[in-house]
Amino acid sequence: MLKQFTKPKQLPITASPRSAHGARRPWHDRSVTDFPDVAWVAIPDIAERFGLKLSQVHRLVEEHSLLAARVDGVLKVPELFLGETEPLRELRGTVMLLLDDGFSADEAMSWLLEPEDSLGTSPVLALRAGRKAEVRRVAQALAF
Repeated sequence: MLKQFTKPKQLPITASPRSAHGARRPWHDRSVTDFPDVAWVAIPDIAERFGLKLSQVHRLVEEHSLLAARVDGVLKVPELFLGETEPLRELRGTVMLLLDDGFSADEAMSWLLEPEDSLGTSPVLALRAGRKAEVRRVAQALAF
């Protein structure tokens, strides 16, 4: 006799502002304008700096190679997300991991800029220091 299997219940995937332990994520309510020490670069300035068209820079934002936010009504990117001739290489994979963890783009940006106790610095500064694997381990642990 064949046994009938039922499909396991699938829970809806939603981005929760709370961690698995019920504590609020510190970066959830943080606006990008809450980082006064962050230098911001406008999209046209990035295009000029990298020798790209405006549409190419917008594509980098759409593809999550860069994260941008409206600061004073203008779409800008944190200077820390930029390399000499291209976006910080380690950024895209880390952003994709955070988005897969249920973060919004704004939450991901705030997490990258916010000091992280387990890293001893902000994740973006750790990425710039070559600590990509460590940053991604911490980001991955946020999903649980």
